Amino acid sequence: MMGMKTQVMKAAMSGFYCTGAHRLFAPYTQGLGVIFALHRVKPLEPKAFEPNHGFEISPEFLEAVLDQIEDAGLDVVSLDEAARRLRRGEGRRFVCFTFDGGYRDTLVHAYPIFKRRALPLTLYIPTDYPFGRGELWWLVLEEILRNAEEIELCRGGRLWPLPTATPQQKTKAYDQIHGWLRAVDEAMQRRVVRALADHCEIDMAEMCCNLIMSWDEIRTLAADPLVTIGANTKAHYALAKLGPEKAVSEMRGSAEVIEHELGMKPTHLCFPYGDEASAGARDFALAKELRFKTAVTARKGMLFPAHARQMTALPRVLLNGDFQSLACTALYLSGAPFMFQQAHAA
Repeated sequence: MMGMKTQVMKAAMSGFYCTGAHRLFAPYTQGLGVIFALHRVKPLEPKAFEPNHGFEISPEFLEAVLDQIEDAGLDVVSLDEAARRLRRGEGRRFVCFTFDGGYRDTLVHAYPIFKRRALPLTLYIPTDYPFGRGELWWLVLEEILRNAEEIELCRGGRLWPLPTATPQQKTKAYDQIHGWLRAVDEAMQRRVVRALADHCEIDMAEMCCNLIMSWDEIRTLAADPLVTIGANTKAHYALAKLGPEKAVSEMRGSAEVIEHELGMKPTHLCFPYGDEASAGARDFALAKELRFKTAVTARKGMLFPAHARQMTALPRVLLNGDFQSLACTALYLSGAPFMFQQAHAA
């Protein structure tokens, strides 16, 4: 069920598109290109309770976006080529496609689309995941609430009861718990979810193995020159919440595992979550010290020549499953929705 905030945002974006104002802003806001962030590409099965729907788009929508990009005369390029164009500060406008998490959907539904069109893509792998050790806590929480009539947590030493009988109550409870878990330290976050999973008899390792590609599957993709494999840390922690030694261990360790498994050292990094609370100036500097060529965030924005000086703090734009509309992607490609966030980079 779509939340009120999402409905309002969709209406606002539709109105903005209909005015055509984005075309007037585009020469000033579109920059050199954009990096799109994706997570899951899969046939959609609408449900009353689907709090992670924003991270899913359909194969049909992906095809339509690629057609739109071609019609707009933009190049779909690899991250290496994007880095070259940023350093030059000129050239044809471009789009990069990056996939976070290593979901098997990418192999089954997304990769064949890119392969058929001979277009490049990047996969960011949290290296604990292909071993079956990934804690997909946001999906675990969704599964717990889907089957619960009510839930009771301990927060701040007090019981926190939440009704979850209806889809509306489940969505509200998910948003509240998710927000709390994103705010606490990473160790507590994982302890809470593990305890909930154990109580509800949810096998987190089985869920990981069912949803995430194995190393053999990743090797199949990595053998294709169209595919770039990047690091997404080991355990997918918010690095800004970790001490510097642990943050370096997560980044460097992920690259080392990928090199061991695939025989190539990744030069591109994705910060888990990637928002301001999850990755900051310290982490950008650490990624640079570790000699990553690029590192991407979830901060919204287009790419400008100034980003050549910020290669380990690059913005991206999420292809959001709640906004599967070519009007929305037309706005994204113009850069107009991000004009205030990215004013400093123009």
